[in-house]
Amino acid sequence: MQALLDAIATMPLPTEAQRIFHGRGGRHPGAEQWVLDAYPPVLVLTSFAPATEDELAAIGAALEARWAQIAPAGEVLNWVFQHRGEALRIKGRSETRLMAGAVPDPHVVTEAGARYRVHVLRGQNHGLFLDMAAGRRWVRDYAAARSADRYGLKVLNLFAYTCAFSVVALQAGARQVVNVDMSHGAIGIGQQNHQLNGISAGGAFLPHDIFSSWGKITRSGPYGLVIVDPPSYQKGSFVATKDYARLMRRLPDLLAPGGHALLCLNAPELGVDFLQNQMRELVPELQFIERVANPPVFADVEPERALKVLVYQAPELEPTAQS
Repeated sequence: MQALLDAIATMPLPTEAQRIFHGRGGRHPGAEQWVLDAYPPVLVLTSFAPATEDELAAIGAALEARWAQIAPAGEVLNWVFQHRGEALRIKGRSETRLMAGAVPDPHVVTEAGARYRVHVLRGQNHGLFLDMAAGRRWVRDYAAARSADRYGLKVLNLFAYTCAFSVVALQAGARQVVNVDMSHGAIGIGQQNHQLNGISAGGAFLPHDIFSSWGKITRSGPYGLVIVDPPSYQKGSFVATKDYARLMRRLPDLLAPGGHALLCLNAPELGVDFLQNQMRELVPELQFIERVANPPVFADVEPERALKVLVYQAPELEPTAQS
């Protein structure tokens, strides 16, 4: 745990949503169970193993001491603890409690100029996945580079969750983003995120099961960018080992000539080869371009266990012969 305490002792005042300490990456022996995130003005400590009250007291004291050094006068420390032990994770549950201060409602954070609504006191997913920050930056840069295209960039955002990819794409100049997610609640927060950022046009929101909506999704294409960011395992909805291939097979029908696909997977047990081998077998016409590097704070001693974000490109339209 000492590595976590050391990170707290040197952390700067967080002003944007970000990870502060990533014990899960295995680079800090003895602190593998701990993660510390900032969702200003709240800090969220997560343990993936049982934590004693003495451990929480020591961490709380370290946070209080550092906060007294870096926070503006009169700004109190707000922090939340969440336990995600193995038994709880198997059941898809967590235990969360407010340790000090308060959590604003609504709770809005910023990242790279965009604003997002989050909810750190309920559930394991807080509304914004911090490890996907580099993926959002890639989408922002891609949309900006394509903003001058003749017909504008059209984006398909599958498993859109709270539509963060859509926000950054539209901010950067995309013409339209079609967001698809079976969770009405997540799509509703996605619409709020667009409003928070002053985006009143360009976003379409489909609270549908993707696998039963291919006709509608395909008719809205083709797309210059298709984002695929599914859960690795969601009972009754998506299981990566059997369902990701179904998504891959659809890509040629969804992508415009020269368009790109961003394939994401956050499953420690499945490496990059899981995606690359299936892509070579099922859609060999799509060319692998790059793996987007994760933010440095998420460095892992086993990179294959970390978040995978892969970029593929569809073939360009062959020029027609001129008479």
